[in-house]
Amino acid sequence: MPRKERVTPTEQQKLEYAKMMVEDGYTNQQIQEISGACSSAVVRWKRQYKQEMLGITPQNTTAFTSEQRRIQELEKQLARAKRDIDILKKASALFIQDH
Repeated sequence: MPRKERVTPTEQQKLEYAKMMVEDGYTNQQIQEISGACSSAVVRWKRQYKQEMLGITPQNTTAFTSEQRRIQELEKQLARAKRDIDILKKASALFIQDH
């Protein structure tokens, strides 16, 4: 039996498929047939969409909704700023020790 060709939908497509399941009542099987994705991917999209609708930002994956993507972007900026502050604190401590 030949392997199924790998499908790589965009984040926008994943969002649309998840909306179809949650809001329009499509079954996981119907979305599998439409998208060509495997069952575990379809279940994951649906779960992630439901969590994002509850305000839970996904970890280690790109968010579907624009609000959650913005939260991820701001969290990255905050982490960079904290890292920069730590570096500056260490540098100033070394500078003070030298003088």
